[in-house]
Amino acid sequence: MTYDMLLLRFGEITLKGKNRNRFEKSVLNHVRSVIRPFPKAKILKEYGRMYVELNGESPEALINTLRKVFGIVSISPVRVSPSELDAIVETALDFIGKSELSDGTTFKVSTRRVWKKFPHSSHEMNHLIGSPLLRAYPQLKVQVKQPEIELKVEIREDRTYLFHKAVPAVGGYPLGTNGKAMLLLSGGIDSPVAAWSAMRRGLEIECVHFYSYPYTSQLAKDKVIELTKILSNYAGRIKLHLVPFTDVQTSFTGLGQDKLMITLMRRAMLRITTMIAERDGAMAIVTGDSLGQVASQTLSSMNVIGRATDLPILRPLVTTDKNDIVNLAKEIGTYETSILPYEDCCTLFVPKSPTTNPNLKIVESIEHSLTDLSEKIRIAVENTETVILKNGIQMTKNDNEHQDEVVKEEWF
Repeated sequence: MTYDMLLLRFGEITLKGKNRNRFEKSVLNHVRSVIRPFPKAKILKEYGRMYVELNGESPEALINTLRKVFGIVSISPVRVSPSELDAIVETALDFIGKSELSDGTTFKVSTRRVWKKFPHSSHEMNHLIGSPLLRAYPQLKVQVKQPEIELKVEIREDRTYLFHKAVPAVGGYPLGTNGKAMLLLSGGIDSPVAAWSAMRRGLEIECVHFYSYPYTSQLAKDKVIELTKILSNYAGRIKLHLVPFTDVQTSFTGLGQDKLMITLMRRAMLRITTMIAERDGAMAIVTGDSLGQVASQTLSSMNVIGRATDLPILRPLVTTDKNDIVNLAKEIGTYETSILPYEDCCTLFVPKSPTTNPNLKIVESIEHSLTDLSEKIRIAVENTETVILKNGIQMTKNDNEHQDEVVKEEWF
């Protein structure tokens, strides 16, 4: 099937009120960024929707790319015709003739006459297009309610658009329109899904990963970089902060408080993440916590751990069933990487019986007894390595410097 354009539909909820222009501009800039590998494609913007002229580019490849852009709810491949009756009918005949038809395929024609000077009304056009289709393709059967094929025809002064398919896209809010947050990214299944879910709600995400060399391997680090690459296919560009956590983590060993190890580590992680967030202008922290899933994710544990920061902690998956999280991980493409058997710093230091009901006063007392903990946290932040992943590619330092200017100008 040959198509001329793609029609991109925005989510209705993102287009209401005073935020409409800001949301549309964000989607436009995101689309502009992701279609750069398709140099012939050209963007056309209209009120409430956007078109991409193909000009010979692959519609399948572009749809696969654009359906990951947050704020777009569906994509329709479009045929274009001159706004003349004979040309419209001829295009409709060719268009439907190349669709998969079987005996009894139900259809209808829905015409929208945007150009009011066109000589035939919308109702007349439904019959003027539908009758030749019935004669040419006897396997078609008219059905007004819920037909299998609804040929939509939009008549405009300069040209007419015809389409009948709608490929679902991710929807949500345009990326970055609800601010920036730091995401605690482990190598597991949950946190990448939390990242995707947060981005879908309009958050720009920077990922923070903690590694403990030599207790964790380079393969574990590479795994997290790969997960961020996958997420960058949705965001376009993501920063990943790699935090050396060994000295901080080993501060909690040998204290005779093994049951509180995870609580102490998670609180230290939040302190480090908060410092990075304040430096980079993020307003919240996102985690992959799911209520009751592990010891650190009981309500009591989350309360004590969360007291380590003044920033809001967002938990997109907090009430989500594990099976639903796994299914979403498979859908967004992170699952196969997440299950690779490379342990992160949390899984290596998990005690046999971690507490599910930590006492805040005891935890704070232990932290106060570690006189060098604050300094170790400061050094961890200072030695954090930051890499940028853009559209699934890890960028070099020189690329980073150049692309920072480009992205700031075009995205926000």
